[in-house]
Amino acid sequence: MNGEARPTGRRTWGARLRAWADRTGTEVLGWILIPVGIVLMPLPGPGMLIVVGGFALLARHYTWARQLLEPLQRKAVEAARYGVATWPRIVLSALGGVWLFAIGVVWIVGPTIPEFEVLNVGFGPELPAQGWVTGLGVIASAIVAWGLLAYSVARWRTPEVDVLPDPVAEVVEPVEPAEA
Repeated sequence: MNGEARPTGRRTWGARLRAWADRTGTEVLGWILIPVGIVLMPLPGPGMLIVVGGFALLARHYTWARQLLEPLQRKAVEAARYGVATWPRIVLSALGGVWLFAIGVVWIVGPTIPEFEVLNVGFGPELPAQGWVTGLGVIASAIVAWGLLAYSVARWRTPEVDVLPDPVAEVVEPVEPAEA
C-alpha cells in the first residue's frame, strides 16, 4: 500500500480472527458450562454458579439467554443485599464458608464411618464420593462463597448510621401560633 492509509471500515485478518474466536469461544464455553453445571447441582460444588456463568456467556450473543439472566441477576443482587444487611448475617455466612472448608478437608482425609442404611441404601465404611475430587469441589465452594461475601459487603453493605436526636429540637421550644 506504499504508505497510504488503510480505509477505516476494513478490519485486518487478525482482528477478524480474534472477533471470530471471541464469539465462538464464549458461545462454546457457555454451552459447555450449562450442562456441566446441571450435572454438578446435586453434587457438592458450585453447580448453580456454573450454570449462571454459562447463561452470562450466552447472554452476550442470544436475547433469550439475556432474558433468562436478567431475573436471575435481580434475585442475586436482592439476596446479596439481604445477606449483608446486618453483621450477624455476615458472620454466619463467613462461618458457613468455614464449615464448607472443614467438610472439604474431611472428605479429602476420608475417615471411616459406621455402616448404616437410609431408605434401603447402604452407606459406610467410607464417605459417599470420598476423595480429593469431592473435597476440592467443596473447598472451592467455600472459597467462592467467601469471595462473593467479600464482594457483596464491599458493593452493597450500607454503613449503619446512628440516628441521634436533633440538638436544635431539644433547645428550641415549639411556638404556638398566635390567635388573631
